[in-house]
Amino acid sequence: MHWTRGPYLVSDERERLDLERIHAFLTRSSYWAIGISPELVERSIEHSLPFGLYRVDGPRPLQVGFARVTTDRATFAYLGDVFVVEEERGKKLARFLLECVHAHPELQGLRRWLLVTRDAQGLYSRLGWNVVAEPERIMEIVRRDLYRS
Repeated sequence: MHWTRGPYLVSDERERLDLERIHAFLTRSSYWAIGISPELVERSIEHSLPFGLYRVDGPRPLQVGFARVTTDRATFAYLGDVFVVEEERGKKLARFLLECVHAHPELQGLRRWLLVTRDAQGLYSRLGWNVVAEPERIMEIVRRDLYRS
């Protein structure tokens, strides 16, 4: 599947993904995956439904964003690793990327979606996400700084 808006393309085609660029962002620029190994990034993508955001008006497409959904494609989805590179921010590209994720045919009719974010609640709330209504029902195991050596 792919969607276009101006000079940008969102695609779920794994072959298009720039794994080196994704890894570089996650390990250097994210707050949630500092130090993650290239092998672990590749494995996480292999077992998810990935979405690449590309600028396609140059000599070759350049990946400028990413998101992935871990899902059974029937009842549940976890949205993670969402980013747009700094030089492309402020163009509503994260919104475009997430609208495409939400529109994907394999993600329709799910009973529950979850995500964890430190600072993007405003973006997600504009797309229909809410703070957990009954947090006492949700449990977690968190291993902070797992990837740092």
